[in-house]
Amino acid sequence: MSHKARTSRRPKQPQPILKPHGKIDHRVQQVGPERLGIVTVDCAKARSKWMLADFYANVLVPPTEVEHTRAGLENMLQHVRQAVQEHRLRDLLVAIERTGNYHTPIQRAFRRAQFETRIVHPFATKQFRQVDHPGVKTDDIDLAALHRATIVGFALAEQTLESPYRQLQLLVRHRRDLVDKRAALRCQIREHVHLNLPGYADLFGQHGSHFWDRPLPLTIARHFASAAQVAAVGFEGLAHLLTQHGIHFQRPTLLRILAWAQDADPPHEDALMRQRILADLDDDFTKKTQQILALERDIAGYLVQTPYMLLMAIPGINVVSAADLAGEMGPIEHYPNANAITGRAGLFPGRYQSDQVDQTTSLIRCGNKRLRDALMQIGDNLITCNDHFHGLAELWRARDVDPRLQRVRVVKQFSRLAFAMVAGRQVVPHRCCQTPDYLLHKLLPFELDHLTPLEDMRRHLFAAADLVPNNVRPQEAAALEEDSSRMTRSRKSGGLKHISEAIRLVVARLLGQQVQSDAEVQSSD
Repeated sequence: MSHKARTSRRPKQPQPILKPHGKIDHRVQQVGPERLGIVTVDCAKARSKWMLADFYANVLVPPTEVEHTRAGLENMLQHVRQAVQEHRLRDLLVAIERTGNYHTPIQRAFRRAQFETRIVHPFATKQFRQVDHPGVKTDDIDLAALHRATIVGFALAEQTLESPYRQLQLLVRHRRDLVDKRAALRCQIREHVHLNLPGYADLFGQHGSHFWDRPLPLTIARHFASAAQVAAVGFEGLAHLLTQHGIHFQRPTLLRILAWAQDADPPHEDALMRQRILADLDDDFTKKTQQILALERDIAGYLVQTPYMLLMAIPGINVVSAADLAGEMGPIEHYPNANAITGRAGLFPGRYQSDQVDQTTSLIRCGNKRLRDALMQIGDNLITCNDHFHGLAELWRARDVDPRLQRVRVVKQFSRLAFAMVAGRQVVPHRCCQTPDYLLHKLLPFELDHLTPLEDMRRHLFAAADLVPNNVRPQEAAALEEDSSRMTRSRKSGGLKHISEAIRLVVARLLGQQVQSDAEVQSSD
């Protein structure tokens, strides 16, 4: 007689209507509704308004203004403590409406005073306000709406970002802002170049695709306001200008520029003024480029302190894209599963169901937009640079799948893979990385291209080596040894001697060996 394997299934727990991070029912049951105080705060730039009420919405402290000064905040906290003692409250909850960054002074003040602080989204405040007062908005009405939202469970407990994620988030956002401003400068520079030198940018690739790859095109555009001036100086004048600025050039390139100058249209009537503006824009562009490079060096130093560095094993993901994701996601421990990542980013379709009607709509519009941008940028990179995802995109394109849906599908697959790699601290074998990129082999050229100081480079490589899983350390060490030998054979090996020594120490660290550096040997002698 065969016995079937007994499968033990736990009964499903009923899902609560309240949001998990906003539940307060257990606290109400523990202390009683009359003894639970709820402080609601409606924030503004220079001042805010707060109110204290119990669970039953009995107002204990009427709406009161508070200035965002040290004295004003201390007075508010003292008033709250006195109200707690006067009304014999046994528990207190602070609900603050998110208002850009204007709510942070109030939030920090209550947190320093050891009060539990929660955040209410403005959408929740709006819905609970319109139920009672449609078309009317005042600070007092918003405070009442905040109280209702807190009772129903829409005052959410936020996870705080610790180092290095907090610094990484600030740096990647600052870098993204500089990149956007630099892109706007490119458009402005191209416009002035086209008006002064019509057709000049098209000499460097189709539609000027290689105009920004080298300093030569923009250097000539800065020094000449018209094609006639370019033709007047001739080959010798252009060669002398480029030599003065230390720019390498080839003879065919200058001949092509001179051939264009002989047949180019005359410039705009304000050519000299536009040349001045172009020089100012180019200086600003150069400065922002240097700032971005400096930020990326710092970003790499924080990334190697997080397990998100393991994502660089996937072809198509580099230091910057991995750091963007790490800064916006934060610690992987904040996510119970991979669906929580795309859920927070709002990468799932909406649904409309009523009676027999059940329809799926487009992607929801609510979500963490910065996290969504980071994920979608990675999706674009994978479709372009990763053979596996590029093949999937070609297959979907043949089936007339919407390009936007293709990116979402790639991001969904990537989020599952990223969760397994970051949460498990391992390089997961997957079809997208059958021949994985070596982590340190990818980090080293990034450090060299960004001219990272030797001590910082060594520290970054050591921190990254400590995060490399044990099963891939021999392969990582072999790839680094090959890089070191290539540097030694290079004609410029003299300048790379110290870098080769640092690589040798990193290889020893990967293999668990004790190696003494040359500097330590000389000091011991």
